[in-house]
Amino acid sequence: MPPSGPPPLLPPEVRHRLRGLKLRARRAAGSASGVHSSRNRGTGLEFAQHRAYAPGDEPRMVDWKLYARSDKVFVREAERESPLTLWILLDASGSMGQADAARPDWSRLDAAKALAAGLAEMALAGGDRFGWVTLAGDRPHLLAPGAGGRQRDRLWLEMATVHAAGGFPPPPRWAPLWDRIGAHDLVVLLSDGFDPQSVDLVGRLAAAGREVLAIRLLTVEERDFPFQGGHRFRDPETGDELPGDGASLRADFLRRFGEAQAQIGAELDTRGVRHVEYVLDEPLDQPLRQLFGGKA
Repeated sequence: MPPSGPPPLLPPEVRHRLRGLKLRARRAAGSASGVHSSRNRGTGLEFAQHRAYAPGDEPRMVDWKLYARSDKVFVREAERESPLTLWILLDASGSMGQADAARPDWSRLDAAKALAAGLAEMALAGGDRFGWVTLAGDRPHLLAPGAGGRQRDRLWLEMATVHAAGGFPPPPRWAPLWDRIGAHDLVVLLSDGFDPQSVDLVGRLAAAGREVLAIRLLTVEERDFPFQGGHRFRDPETGDELPGDGASLRADFLRRFGEAQAQIGAELDTRGVRHVEYVLDEPLDQPLRQLFGGKA
C-alpha cells in the first residue's frame, strides 16, 4: 500500500539538489568568499598567521617558501570554519496565504515553509544551529536555536501549526528579536515584503550589525496577471475588493506592481539587506542557490 499522511515539507528531490550548498555569512567573515566567521585556529582554507614549528605538525603545514628565504621552520595557521547560528524569520501575515488559481494548494506561506525546511537542511549539513521566528498577529513567536535532527523535527511540527492570518507584528513587539539574535548571527526573512514593517524590521537588524538576507515570495498571477474578463480582486489582509476587467487592467497593474517591487528592492539595498525574488512556479531551491553561491 502507498504511504499515507501529508506530503513532506521539503520534497526529496529538492533536498537532493541542496546537497553541497552551505550557509555563508559574508559580513561576519569580512571577505567576499563568504565562509563562516571564526576565531579558531586550525588548518582551514583562510590563512591567519605563522607560528613556530612544533613536533607533531604535519609537513604539509610547513611554509616551505618562507623556510627557503629565512632558514627557519614555520607552519601556516588558518582560521577554521566554525558553526554559525541561523535565524529564519517567517512572515505568516494574511497576504502570505495567497495562492494562484491554477494551483490553490500552493500558497506563499507553503513555499516559505518549504524554504525554511531547506534552510534547516543546509544548517544541518554544515553543523550549524538554527532557530526561527513566526511573524504574525500582535507579537513574534520565537523558538531558540538548536542543532541536529531533533531541531529539524521541531521545525516541521511547528510549521504544521502555522497559518496565514492577520497583520505583521508592530514595532513595539519586536524587542525579543533584539535580545535573542546575536551580533554574528545570520538572518533570513521569508516574506512577500508587502508590509513596510517587514522591510523596516530587517533594515533595523542589518543596521544593528546582523547579516540579513531576504527571499521575497510572489505569485504567478502577480508576475503575469493572466486574468481575462470580469474579475473581483480581493486584498487578503483587509478584505477590500475591487471589481474590474482583467485584460483592461493588466498593463496598468504590471507597471504599478513592477514599480512597487523595484521600490521595495531599492529600500532593501539601501539598508544593506541582500535579497532575491521567488515566484511560486520556480524551482524551490533557486532562491537558496542565488543567495548562497550556487547557480540558479
